[in-house]
Amino acid sequence: MTRAGRVVLLVLGLGGLLALLAIAAADLPAFGSVHSAYAAFARHAAYADRHAANSVAAVVFDVRGLDTMIEEFILFAAATATALLLRSTREEDAERAEDHGEGDALKLFGIGGVGAVVVLGLYVVAHGYVSPGGGFQGGVVLATAAALVFLAGTYRAFRRVTPQSLLEGAESLGVLAWPALGVGTLASGSAFLANVLPPGSIGSLASAGTIPLLNAATGLAVASAFTLIGVEFLEELFAERARGEEGRS
Repeated sequence: MTRAGRVVLLVLGLGGLLALLAIAAADLPAFGSVHSAYAAFARHAAYADRHAANSVAAVVFDVRGLDTMIEEFILFAAATATALLLRSTREEDAERAEDHGEGDALKLFGIGGVGAVVVLGLYVVAHGYVSPGGGFQGGVVLATAAALVFLAGTYRAFRRVTPQSLLEGAESLGVLAWPALGVGTLASGSAFLANVLPPGSIGSLASAGTIPLLNAATGLAVASAFTLIGVEFLEELFAERARGEEGRS
């Protein structure tokens, strides 16, 4: 195809895309409108049926729980593939460590902030169905605690708080909790991942039925997966530096 033909094809494609976007935008409800059948169903499912104050959590961990379980397995596959690919290119060196030369102020505030970040992450996970937050968000917050240890200390300190075997086991436990609960609900005579536990009192931690269990499992899986991916990339970084130093010597 000639250059002129490619330009014509690009213009036609972009024009069609812009037309479709304009049609879609024109059909959007007015700003602030709540006239949505799905939104009405989600609100009813969250408050009336599940007693979950956070309707997003009710949708993610209940109404479309099967989709979320598949997302969990996608994250698990990504972390596992990262570990397999990077580990195959290097030799493990448990004694590898580097001091980044941070000042005392950075070390003080960095290490001092680890506890606060852990508490915040646990709070976001635990209250994910009561207030804004949840297992996905809280899991990422928890993973940053390990990153703070690395940024404010040494690689050796970072590796002491992030043992790979523990991370792998925690990630597997968090992911496998989903199908395990699904099989349990099937055994009880309900649908796969059906909310079979008592809904409790709305606004309390003992509410929303099975949502707290799946929310906690997600927080565990996300925190472990992101930390494990960080560990693998740092291992590869230092292994590459070691190879470069050996080549120069």
